[in-house]
Amino acid sequence: MTAELQPVDGAAGRSIIRKNVALLPVAPNLLDYPATCAAFKWDEAARLLDGLPDGQGLNMGYEAVDRHLRHGRADKVALRWIGKAGARQELSFGQLAQQTNRFANALAALGVQPGERVFVMMGRVPQLYIAVLGALKARCVVTPLFSQFGPEPIATRVEAADARVLVTSPELYQRKVKALRERLPGLRHVILAGAGGAGGAVGDDWAGTCRWDEVVATAAPDYAIGPTDPESTALLHFTSGTTGRPKAAVHVHQAVLSHLVTGIYALDLHDDDVFWCTADPGWVTGTSYGILAPLCNGVTSVVVEAEFDAQAWYSVLQRERVTVWYTAPTAIRMMMKLGAQALQGYDLSALRFAASVGEPLNPEAVLWGLDAFGLPFHDNWWQTETGGIMIANFAALDIRPGSMGRPLPGITAAVVRRTEGGGVEPVDEPMVQGELALKTPWPSLMRGYLHEEERYRKCFAGEWYLTGDLARRDADGYYWFVGRADDVIKSAGHLIGPFEVESALMEHPAVAEAGVIGMPDPIVGEVVKAFVALRTGVAPDEALRRELLGHARKRLGAAVAPKEIEFRANLPKTRSGKIMRRLLKARELGLPEGDLSTLESDEQP
Repeated sequence: MTAELQPVDGAAGRSIIRKNVALLPVAPNLLDYPATCAAFKWDEAARLLDGLPDGQGLNMGYEAVDRHLRHGRADKVALRWIGKAGARQELSFGQLAQQTNRFANALAALGVQPGERVFVMMGRVPQLYIAVLGALKARCVVTPLFSQFGPEPIATRVEAADARVLVTSPELYQRKVKALRERLPGLRHVILAGAGGAGGAVGDDWAGTCRWDEVVATAAPDYAIGPTDPESTALLHFTSGTTGRPKAAVHVHQAVLSHLVTGIYALDLHDDDVFWCTADPGWVTGTSYGILAPLCNGVTSVVVEAEFDAQAWYSVLQRERVTVWYTAPTAIRMMMKLGAQALQGYDLSALRFAASVGEPLNPEAVLWGLDAFGLPFHDNWWQTETGGIMIANFAALDIRPGSMGRPLPGITAAVVRRTEGGGVEPVDEPMVQGELALKTPWPSLMRGYLHEEERYRKCFAGEWYLTGDLARRDADGYYWFVGRADDVIKSAGHLIGPFEVESALMEHPAVAEAGVIGMPDPIVGEVVKAFVALRTGVAPDEALRRELLGHARKRLGAAVAPKEIEFRANLPKTRSGKIMRRLLKARELGLPEGDLSTLESDEQP
């Protein structure tokens, strides 16, 4: 065993997963954490990138694709695509360079200028990846959109960014975009990729569109990337808001350095790895770690078009000999519902590192990885605004299940409290709750919210970026997520983090998922209510409800434990795996539900 669970009295009073580095199949990139952090400098790390030839700046598309041709990787597989119906396609770095060049040339032929916005909305098909990378080469500003978005979320984002180009499929165009065209006069070009549709103005159905095969496939395979200022905008990532319109975080080409470095340290990528990030590029993880980080590190990246199915996923891990796997808590909890026995008969011996992001990973899910896969899931933490992984559990370091881990080299984190004068002061005592803050700058930090300068400024206090997440830090420097500041429950003078209550409930063998909110109470202010989804084959009844209430009281104490439990078949989640507590609360209290554009699944009766 390369890792084993040991019951020790750690700083958080939990067990620790001890690593035996000598038995790991590959020597981790980050072996000496203190020394690496002490010596790390971003300007020195920048030497790992090539930069454009002749000192012409820094371009994400070049670093992800073209530079590998100079380092002998032209024939190495960059993308291995697996279609819903079993079709397969491999693109080497050399082929990907040519295809992305064609897309960049197609944009130029359409008159699209550097700095103009290119939106890409389609399923996980090769054209999506080609379009994103080609548009980055063309120095356009790229926004991948969820293909599951409805017309209104699409229109809201296209309007906010004043998009000039949309790349989508004929089916998605007809179903979601066509009726919006009059509302979006700035959207000059729609490129249709995939079967169906007609190019040009052939009838009203396809007026104002062109076909990928006509404008991209026929374009020249050579392209010279123009001078690219590292601080020029490369990506716009929209995040859903509690109310009102979603905000768009602005990220620049310089962010590619964070993608490279975090791929090395947080995901432990090595040259011969086969990497699979299950996230859709319509979410920031799917762009930063489904496209940029693996390609910048020169590894082979697996792309699976189909949505989650546990047995299909196990087959992919086995057949493709995936070595590093980056997935979401939602998927892990769904696999937990089926139990470890569902993995019987699969050879997953190639898998050496598994990581998770989206929603903090409950301790039970981390530990389940040991039972099911023979290795734990390594949780990490970051935000759309940070652009890359900031805090992580590393391949060579012990894991404290439930902890986010420790800061990346180059990242200084702290737990702080806000002062009356608008500043912050550190919380030095171990395991005392405060707001998680990160010392600026770092390459992938957002450079603004599009058209919302005041909102952006409120995210900072001096040299600190204030995350809005509440956390604790233990005596050994591990960080523990408490909850979003606006999720914390205030009951009889206690500040209760929903994640702690949810994790305690998930320790019960009947529970697959839990979502916790505060409900108004005239005596104590708020009381804790939990929504629970049960594992497959477990029936909800009053006896189980009472058992769970007792389990929580024993584990958490009466002041923190939920006073009410409601069973649900499913809990509402975003595609990034975050349980939408504010939506649970809004529906309980009859409040406005806010932006639902990233909602993936919902409760069912």
